[in-house]
Amino acid sequence: MIDRTHELPVSRQCQVLSLARSTAYYRAQPTSEVDLAIMRRIDELHLEHPFAGSRMLRDMLRREGTAIGRKHVTTLMKKMGIEALYRKPRTSTRHAAHQVYPYLLRDMTIERPGHVWCADITYIPMKRGFVYLFAVMDWASRRVLSWQLSNTLTTDFCLQAVQQAIDRHGAPEIFNTDQGSQSGFNRSSQH
Repeated sequence: MIDRTHELPVSRQCQVLSLARSTAYYRAQPTSEVDLAIMRRIDELHLEHPFAGSRMLRDMLRREGTAIGRKHVTTLMKKMGIEALYRKPRTSTRHAAHQVYPYLLRDMTIERPGHVWCADITYIPMKRGFVYLFAVMDWASRRVLSWQLSNTLTTDFCLQAVQQAIDRHGAPEIFNTDQGSQSGFNRSSQH
């Protein structure tokens, strides 16, 4: 957009376009050979340790003899488009349109198996990515009644685990889950 051969000075062209003058004079520099080698090693380390952030990667690189700071590692990670895989904050924030159900078990005494079951979902970090684990558990005995793994966060494997628990142990009196996104059975319910 900036034309250096135009009769209008570059500073005036920047003013007309509402651009900082430094933008007009900036020339992108090619990535140095040293940075390319570091980026290649960061990529290898990221595949081996996908949970490693800039601090951990910096420490690994330093142990290998590369003198580098965390900010430089962060810059290179951004340039490469990689980030550490870990549980992000606010994963349990409810959607404003979803109803909040009362917690029915607050003052209840649970003393026998089959009275109350619970279910929840979590993820397990793997070498390349992660898998989701859904488990159904009896509250009184703390026994895991069934579980399923999946590499996608869908409802089907959750329902399979619940059906498997019911098939093996019969239906509980109360089935309790949190109000997560996967459960069509996402509230405490009496049978």
